[in-house]
Amino acid sequence: MDNSFFDALSLLGSENNVDIAQLVEKVKSAMLKAARKAYPECEDNITVEIDPATKKFEMYVRQTVVDDEPIDANEVNIDVARTVDPNAYVGGTIDRRLDIAKFGRAAAQSAKQSIKGDLREINRERILGEFESLENDCITCEVSRVETNGTATLLYHKTELYLFPNEQIPGETLHEGQRVKVYITTIANKQKKPIIKISRVRKELVKRLFELEIPEIYDGTVEIKSISREAGSRTKVAVWSKDENVDAIGACIGPKRSRISAIVAELNGEKIDIIPYSEKPEEFIAKALAPATVLDVQILSEEERTCTVKVPNNQLSLAIGNKGQNAKLAAKLTGYKIDIKPEFDVLTKHEHDAAPAEQPEAMQAEQPAEAAAEAPAETAETEANAPEANSVEE
Repeated sequence: MDNSFFDALSLLGSENNVDIAQLVEKVKSAMLKAARKAYPECEDNITVEIDPATKKFEMYVRQTVVDDEPIDANEVNIDVARTVDPNAYVGGTIDRRLDIAKFGRAAAQSAKQSIKGDLREINRERILGEFESLENDCITCEVSRVETNGTATLLYHKTELYLFPNEQIPGETLHEGQRVKVYITTIANKQKKPIIKISRVRKELVKRLFELEIPEIYDGTVEIKSISREAGSRTKVAVWSKDENVDAIGACIGPKRSRISAIVAELNGEKIDIIPYSEKPEEFIAKALAPATVLDVQILSEEERTCTVKVPNNQLSLAIGNKGQNAKLAAKLTGYKIDIKPEFDVLTKHEHDAAPAEQPEAMQAEQPAEAAAEAPAETAETEANAPEANSVEE
């Protein structure tokens, strides 16, 4: 056998990320099946030898030596046997080389299909072995290309993963060679062709980044109680320390803001509010509306998880946030529906005209305003919508 076979074998193993020794066993099995189809009467007497080190690829059939006409391919006449082995004798056996080229098109096609099927199974097992333990975890990938439709192809240990536009951080532009962290949401279709689903918009990615960057969270000293996120814009993280000597907020920020800065950089500049968690709902809700100052929190219903929050008139818009973002994130973080009200009711036009001259200017300038964050309650474990399928390219 010339070297082209072994060159092709090496290339096949490299393209499919399969060990050569494992691939050789699959090829031997496929060739054995093909040989048995070509020589059905010799099924138990056929041997395949493949040795990449010595470039040896041979197939043999073991034949019994007879002194008359052979009844089938399992026998060989003594005269023919001695052309293969001069020491052959009647009643003994010889290993006679088979001509692989004579197998025919059907046998060759069968061997090819068998090898392809084996490769798919090897690849499936390899992917599951590599990614099953990483499900619901964070991995670092390299961007290999970005399509015109925005879909990015990422490489993780020679496996291609697809990051679809709806799973990318809004406003983020990925480029070839860039290394990014993604969250593996799930592995689908495990029985056939595994599909690895990845995301950069899930709030779980933020949690994993905190665990990677902050030792106190990784070892459990500081605990993340809940997270709410609007990817590409703002995230709120509620933290709590099990050790009264450890400042949860300070641990997350790090010396010279090094820890939180690293997380923000990984999230393409997304703003992160670190909120001190409290078991008292009133305190937790007040802190969750940062950076706004809260004057009072009234829990209206524990069962329905509704409350009213009062803020200074000049901080009403800050508490609500742009398009209600701050209030919505606070509602998701705490699990409460939050109705935000100004400290003082604004005067109607009639009352304004009748008001004494010493009425404060700030009060006179206020317009009617009232806001409610109607976002449904959500804890840190709440799942977002499932992402599109991300196929692994074999």
